[in-house]
Amino acid sequence: MTRDISRARKIAVRPVFWLSAAVAAFGAWALATPSAAQEGIKIPAPALDAPAQGNSEVAVLAGGCFWGVQGVFQHVEGVANAVSGYAGGDKQTAQYSVVGSGSTGHAESVRITFDPHKISYGRILQIYFSVAHDPTELNRQGPDTGPQYRSTIFPVDAEQAKVAKAYVAQLDNAKVFDAAIATTIEPGHAFYKAEDYHQDFLTLNPTYPYIVYNDLPKIENLKRLFPERYRSDPVLVSEARASN
Repeated sequence: MTRDISRARKIAVRPVFWLSAAVAAFGAWALATPSAAQEGIKIPAPALDAPAQGNSEVAVLAGGCFWGVQGVFQHVEGVANAVSGYAGGDKQTAQYSVVGSGSTGHAESVRITFDPHKISYGRILQIYFSVAHDPTELNRQGPDTGPQYRSTIFPVDAEQAKVAKAYVAQLDNAKVFDAAIATTIEPGHAFYKAEDYHQDFLTLNPTYPYIVYNDLPKIENLKRLFPERYRSDPVLVSEARASN
């Protein structure tokens, strides 16, 4: 199953008398469809972490639909920006309509700009593994299947790759999850920003059924498991764009 944005917009403008039918249909779909939301798992912090190398650094992570991953990190203290996009493929194919084929090499990803003096790269990964997605699933998160939804870390330098590999090994050795971590580590790939209608989707569409079922529970897990990291007001792409 994939997310049909045009259909979502049509639902939003339907007359009120369609509401009960829409709710019933969503209930039937939810019962028959796996959710990308998990309970969230309290996991240890990384034993090896990257030292701060300035006042602003970037992490690029993929973990299923970018709506939820972006939404999680927009609520993390120390994050200055979280942008939905594509990584793993070429610039020419970095388009939602093409990436959805699963043949481009791209994964739906989020570029996270953060202050390493407030939150380290390793702590970003801790939230990623704990609440942003299920790292034991490779090419599937909830209802979404295919390599474009894979669990992948795109390190921007050798230090990030080192920290990511060490953390995966640490968590696997501790058997934190019921299965081995399937997350791949793929250095050397550029990030391409997704279309504007994908940005801030969770915040702008909090009642959209996909968001309610798959992504809002992740925000609650973040608040519950990382209260010291949680910020109630998300850092939105639209606000950053308006201030420039």
